[in-house]
Amino acid sequence: MRLARVFAAASRRSALIGLLVVCGLAFATSGVAASPVKATEVARDVWFVQGEAALGSAANRNFISNAGFVVTQAGVVVIDALGSPTLARELIAEIRRVTSQPIRHVIVTHYHADHIYGLQAFKAVGATIIAHPSGREYLNSDTAARRLESSREELFPWIDERTRLVPADRWLDRSDTVLRLGGQEFRIRHVGPAHTPEDLVVFLPKSGALFAGDLVFRGRIPFVGQADSRQWIESLDRLIEFAPRMLIPGHGPVSRTPREDLALTRDYLLHLRQTMGEAARNLEPFEEAYAKADWSRFQALPLFRAANRINAYNTYLLMEQQGR
Repeated sequence: MRLARVFAAASRRSALIGLLVVCGLAFATSGVAASPVKATEVARDVWFVQGEAALGSAANRNFISNAGFVVTQAGVVVIDALGSPTLARELIAEIRRVTSQPIRHVIVTHYHADHIYGLQAFKAVGATIIAHPSGREYLNSDTAARRLESSREELFPWIDERTRLVPADRWLDRSDTVLRLGGQEFRIRHVGPAHTPEDLVVFLPKSGALFAGDLVFRGRIPFVGQADSRQWIESLDRLIEFAPRMLIPGHGPVSRTPREDLALTRDYLLHLRQTMGEAARNLEPFEEAYAKADWSRFQALPLFRAANRINAYNTYLLMEQQGR
């Protein structure tokens, strides 16, 4: 039975390799290529790489999330590790292009695959991984194991049998932690449970930059999943307390108007709760409620068709459970 599974997996991978070759030929013919990992300086010593506004695939190498790094006089601090070891190695190469300072820390905003599958590449260069202890629950869950198994097939060869889940070296046990390195101060705040139970944000007082993780999806529909949207909205209100001059989201471009972009994500979540909450209170079937809801403000955003219905359905179930 084990041998049969091995042959089946090998067969699937052979098919995927063939598909990638075909895709590669198609890209070459059309002039389209997977996006490179290219760092841009968005404030003094603060750098950012932006993933595609897409679902993860072998074609885009799971490069669908953002990451950043900050150069200090005593080393580099990285925020998030991207969605595959290959992408992480390209990010490390970009860091090396900018500075010869060693990579000291990687701060994990949350343990979702598109932000953590690159962690092993940073461990290999000696970085200390920092995360919130709620992330341990996900790491040790069947959900994480199943997601990795499916990613090894769906995202092969970028995710394969050598890709592994990497725990933190330092689990933060306080809501607010200050990390000081080489003249920079990193204010790390636990704002979950929101998008995930372990959500961390990182604020740099010197530049006014706020790394918001997946609490903010800029210019696209958020992935709500099983999140408690009520707590997520409260967490967004807490981010406003930082009064950031610049917001670096988990997805989408850097924002120079942080309040507006915080408000867009917040307003979308409120709209989900209002429309689906009313339907749940009135015992209205989901399909009818979804069809009559006004989505006009959000339907032009990228990934609306891919994510909005499941976001609405999960919110409908949540509102039924909460009795609102």
